[in-house]
Amino acid sequence: MDARLCVLLSVALLLRLALLCFGVYQDQNLQLKYTDVDYHVFTDASRFITQGQSPYVRSTYRYTPLLALVLVPGVLLSWVHCGKLLFVGCDLLSALLLFRLLVLRGSTRSSARVLCGLWLFNPLTVAVSTRGSAESLLAALVLSSLLCMESRRRLSAALLFGLAVHMKIYPVTYALPIALSLTGAPARGRGLIQNLIRCVSRDLLQFAAVSGSVFFALNLIFYCMYGWDFLQESYLYHLTRRDIRHNFSPYFYMLYVTAEHHWSGALALVCFLPQMLLLLLSSLAFRRDLPFCCFIHTAVFVTFNKVCTSQYFLWYLCLLPLVLPRLTLGLRRGLGLLLLWFVGQALWLLPAYYLEFEGWNTFALIWIAGLLFLLINSLILGQIISHYRPAEALLKKTD
Repeated sequence: MDARLCVLLSVALLLRLALLCFGVYQDQNLQLKYTDVDYHVFTDASRFITQGQSPYVRSTYRYTPLLALVLVPGVLLSWVHCGKLLFVGCDLLSALLLFRLLVLRGSTRSSARVLCGLWLFNPLTVAVSTRGSAESLLAALVLSSLLCMESRRRLSAALLFGLAVHMKIYPVTYALPIALSLTGAPARGRGLIQNLIRCVSRDLLQFAAVSGSVFFALNLIFYCMYGWDFLQESYLYHLTRRDIRHNFSPYFYMLYVTAEHHWSGALALVCFLPQMLLLLLSSLAFRRDLPFCCFIHTAVFVTFNKVCTSQYFLWYLCLLPLVLPRLTLGLRRGLGLLLLWFVGQALWLLPAYYLEFEGWNTFALIWIAGLLFLLINSLILGQIISHYRPAEALLKKTD
């Protein structure tokens, strides 16, 4: 392994261990707790599993039982913070995967280390994993799948992709870009049916069979163990979810004021339509560069989702280092867009603070701030798309 990368990973590990220790102190001595509420949900579900019960006995546990199972060692060791070490380890693994992907895609080792540092020392990345969120576990699975795809290890990629979709459903949006990247190009002079047969390649069929088998096998196992509760809490709940708590989503206030109407469930499903349309268009437009297409997919999915929290930002931030080397944005414009992104969050956090801690009725202000944040994210996405240059274009420019 690269010696300087090892130093970078060691410093990042020490930083996270220090925050873990501080978090233990804060949880024990301060009113405002450091550990994320979701982490207590995870560990409670794990505790129920060790007692021979369903993890769904724990209310608000809406994840695959596999997540609770991997945290069982912490329950058996009677150290509640053990699971956080797993998430920290996934943080570091994600950086290592990013490094290998960046080098594979043509970056120098020195620039790859710098870009990995953007992930390792991002305050949001550090805070989310040390507070006990499982997002780094998904980041590691997604990046592993992409690394295998880029290095043409299709079987391994399919296995990891099936596991990633089972762990959390959002990576299923990558299925279309992956399928398009595995299809052959249509041939001129052939009919529609002939082209369709030609495009359905052996690699695509193998990938679909393997990833589908992993996904459905895990689902069948857990359905046999936990029945309808597993399907409802892990998948169906998220389709009709109407989260009326304040969040960054542009749909938050609409879902809040219509929560009592009988047609609000149908309205929650309609909210998926803009997402689906944009995901389809981006798949067709950027199919030739899978990591970039997955980044755009994830950013679109998060930005236009009916529920959006700060943790969701990590879904696309873990892919951002793969995009940066091929951006032709100037430093000043790039920093300006970054500042604008933080300003958008700050404008949302201000009324959210007064709602949550002061009890003020700031729902309308939170909604307006959410709409502004949607515009900011859309502007940033537009700038990234317009200034992105594929490897072929960059090579022509340097020739």
